[in-house]
Amino acid sequence: MAYIDYYKILGLNKSASQDDIKKAYRKLARKYHPDLNPDDKQAEIKFKEVNEANEVLGNPENRKKYDK
Repeated sequence: MAYIDYYKILGLNKSASQDDIKKAYRKLARKYHPDLNPDDKQAEIKFKEVNEANEVLGNPENRKKYDK
């Protein structure tokens, strides 16, 4: 499995706080949400990437595992 840089997807650096992660996720999720971008496959792909990044980085335990 190829390495995916979740920090890059959210536009953050590794020292970002949990609050910064939440803010970045909400901003990008709103921007790429399928309801706001109907029939835009690129936006749908980005939305899924942003959600995946938030699942990993938004949870402190998962973030620790990812950072190792």
